[in-house]
Amino acid sequence: MSTPKPLPRTLDAWLQQLAKLPLPIEQEQHARLRRTLGDGRRTWGEIAEAIELSPTFALQVLREANQAGGTLSDPADSLETALARLGLKRCETLLNQAPALPAGEIPLALRQLLLISQHASQQARGLFGARLARLWNELHGCSLLFLAPLWPLLCAHPQLFEAWEQRILVKGERPAKVEQELLGVPLLQLCLQLAERWRLPEWIVQGYRLLERDRRLLVKALHIARDNQHPLHQQQLLDADIPLRRWLTQPSNCVLLANGLALSAHQAWNAPHSLRWQCLTGLYLQLPLAEVQQEVHRHAVSSARLNHDAQLWHPAQALLWPWDARRLNPPRSPAPAPRSDALDAWRQHCARLLAEPSAFANVLQLTACARDAVQACGLNRVLLLLADRQHSRLQAQQQAGLEPGASALNLDPAHSQVLRRLLAEPGQLRLSPANIAQFSALLPGSLKALFPGDHLLLRSLASNGRVVMLLVADQGGQPFNELGLQAFGKTVQCIERALASFARRGR
Repeated sequence: MSTPKPLPRTLDAWLQQLAKLPLPIEQEQHARLRRTLGDGRRTWGEIAEAIELSPTFALQVLREANQAGGTLSDPADSLETALARLGLKRCETLLNQAPALPAGEIPLALRQLLLISQHASQQARGLFGARLARLWNELHGCSLLFLAPLWPLLCAHPQLFEAWEQRILVKGERPAKVEQELLGVPLLQLCLQLAERWRLPEWIVQGYRLLERDRRLLVKALHIARDNQHPLHQQQLLDADIPLRRWLTQPSNCVLLANGLALSAHQAWNAPHSLRWQCLTGLYLQLPLAEVQQEVHRHAVSSARLNHDAQLWHPAQALLWPWDARRLNPPRSPAPAPRSDALDAWRQHCARLLAEPSAFANVLQLTACARDAVQACGLNRVLLLLADRQHSRLQAQQQAGLEPGASALNLDPAHSQVLRRLLAEPGQLRLSPANIAQFSALLPGSLKALFPGDHLLLRSLASNGRVVMLLVADQGGQPFNELGLQAFGKTVQCIERALASFARRGR
């Protein structure tokens, strides 16, 4: 629940922060790389293959080789060339300087983008490897590292990935508007500047220059690619535009195509951006769209087998879903406001909670009234859990709108950072799409299963300054209605007053 780091707002400030930012390596990968670099029997090619399994270290090796060589030398166009230029000792020093972290401590957004880069590398291998056999090292390495300028960005500010997903993929906002608001600079301009400063291979730099400075050729090619059902007409259009035809057949375009396919598939296979990249790939390969899609899906499955992580999303999973299904759906409308008759009932429940002396003979009666009050103010799924004296157990006491098994729920707060904090002092946590990724992993799975959705309230209630109860509620997974939220806040005050009154009974 730490405060996000402030974001730079100028290109120079971004470059200063990101250009030399150390990138973490997962601990097991770090140990494996150490063994590989210390094995004198390995060839440069074998070492390069082992390093490519850790993309962040591959970037650091290539970046160091190109910067150490000076501006007069040609940039290393492959990892194998970079290794030969640096030597094993220098690579071992680089490895020792890189942070080695458990997978869970590496930002999830960075790990997700690394998976997209590995997916792109697999697409390049499968779609273009046979055609570019002589340029295999360049094709594979550049496809893997094309999105590398984004890696330090998400390492330093992982919240940007979720903002990109929600605002661009879900809400459909214009990327230029979102980038200006979040970063202060165009994202492609930042990527190009980093790629040029690191002296990444020319294929990568060419791709960013095309996207950032000269999209004319790409737009013309995409326009022709749309007519995928008439290959003869496509060829006639290309023959009539010699510069476009020459550009389209450049090997470096395979890197851009592979990353376009992998990045657009992160949203959906049949989304407009995904279909554009598929059609453009078909134009490059001179294949019909159906055949391109079959190949792209097959290579996605191969990528998922090679790079499986249950915490990350791989587009191959969506191939099992209905074609129109989406992992990220447009925002839902807020839940309706409580009806007038429900509010009348809510007022009656609150009056009973506020009665002096306490109107309840036991805790069960009090919690039943509290449950009914919360449900009457519009939160139709409710769970009340009582804490024991040591805060070592949370036992379900009342529930409404949930599966019958919810009544038997028993939670151990020791396994949840969120529950421990809520039990330490009275407080409230409101989950929404903006923070669900940050907190979802910190909640018990059995609790999340009862409340599917991205909108949830967790509120701890105290008696005499000590938390005695946890209240969990939502509006069927829909965004909260503001009137319902206001009534919920007042209901919580009534419940805590009822707890204090109940504690004083008989004195």
